[in-house]
Amino acid sequence: MPVPGPGYSITVRLEAPPSASAAGDLTTAVGRAGGVITAFDVVESHNDRVVIDLTCNALSANHAKDITDTLETLPGIVVRKVSDRTFLVHLGGKIEIASKVPLRNRDDLSRAYTPGVARVCEAIAKNPDDARRLTIKRNTVAVVTDGSAVLGLGNLGPAAALPVMEGKAALFKKFAGVDAWPVCLDTQDTEEIIRAVELIAPVYGGINLEDISAPRCFEIEARLREKLDIPVFHDDQHGTAIVVVAALRNALRVVGKDIKDCRITVCGVGAAGSAIIRLLQAQTPGDIIAVDVDGIVHRDRPGLDSNLKSIAASTNKDNQAGRLHDALVGSDVFIGVSAPNLFGAEQVATMAKDAIVFALANPDPEIDPMEAQQHAAVVATGRSDFPNQINNVLAFPGVFRGLLDAHARTITDAMLLAAAQAIADVVDGSRLNASFIVPSVFDNTVAPAVADAVRKAATS
Repeated sequence: MPVPGPGYSITVRLEAPPSASAAGDLTTAVGRAGGVITAFDVVESHNDRVVIDLTCNALSANHAKDITDTLETLPGIVVRKVSDRTFLVHLGGKIEIASKVPLRNRDDLSRAYTPGVARVCEAIAKNPDDARRLTIKRNTVAVVTDGSAVLGLGNLGPAAALPVMEGKAALFKKFAGVDAWPVCLDTQDTEEIIRAVELIAPVYGGINLEDISAPRCFEIEARLREKLDIPVFHDDQHGTAIVVVAALRNALRVVGKDIKDCRITVCGVGAAGSAIIRLLQAQTPGDIIAVDVDGIVHRDRPGLDSNLKSIAASTNKDNQAGRLHDALVGSDVFIGVSAPNLFGAEQVATMAKDAIVFALANPDPEIDPMEAQQHAAVVATGRSDFPNQINNVLAFPGVFRGLLDAHARTITDAMLLAAAQAIADVVDGSRLNASFIVPSVFDNTVAPAVADAVRKAATS
């Protein structure tokens, strides 16, 4: 079951009596309310009272309030202030612009700006490719969204999407040294989005599309790839697919199966699910059964859109109909990018021997991981509080580092598969086991390995 985590961390500043039992009373109260204390600091001390900052993790915003309410019931305790540490991190934004060159005097200014910069402008006008060499273009990515599919929260719009895009930009810098910038567009019109990205493209060496709802995201990406001379990468599709393929490669090594003999059920056929299916198909699995909210995708199902028609034509070789529970029977692998709590241990028991379950819906997976472990040999989620976290941050920083280093003008499936192979290979045979099929997101060898693999694939 979920445990209190730092995503709902609070710091409670309170007054307490200066008694020997005060600390014990406070920590006991937090534990009784289900919180986990991470820090206990005395910030003021007086003859008649002490002021304490008590920091703890909770399960949710409501749980954090329950913890605070519990503390207030203790005799002599006065809660002064409650700070949500996640909101504190976001105050004023998470990224900034910094100059790479000194601007100490007139000499510096004359080279970095006028009059010296004019000669650089003229050089780029004569040879536009020099922009990659002489400007930020060589190392800069636009993180573009319309806010129509923010995390699992839905259509929140561009302003509410900005904290996610800022976070993405921070991850680009942290893990791959890439300068990324949020571009949140105040339109959800496909044509306007395509044109807006076209217009800003001269500044950037790559475009990372993010949190754009399906099926519009497919057309937007495809048409931008046709129009632009820089790589366009929809992370919700391809970043997820890369890490899933990497994790599945290692999970199959753990259970000793060949993907060519495996029946794979993919639940969720939006942006991520569709991309996972297409990248898996390059590995020639035994069969793939796609499932969405209306059941198994098959060729005779009415009302299929163009994306589902394409998937139906290339999967489900027996044209099986039915629901998710039907698709699970006999499957070697379940990959979920859909919705929480769709099935239980009894359905996992109907899967093939040594089944693999990737329940990636966030924050609550398609099945409780503890239930899945009753019958599955390998279980992965998108959560950080369980083993085998499948997280896009393993892919996108290194992918763009490699694309930028190669001065790539497009991105191909060969590059995506090279990235997946590189991630999988970071987990060598001596470390590979059922609880460790993908490296940690903080493993500093991952991004360079992915970048090197993508660069080689781009220049081969």
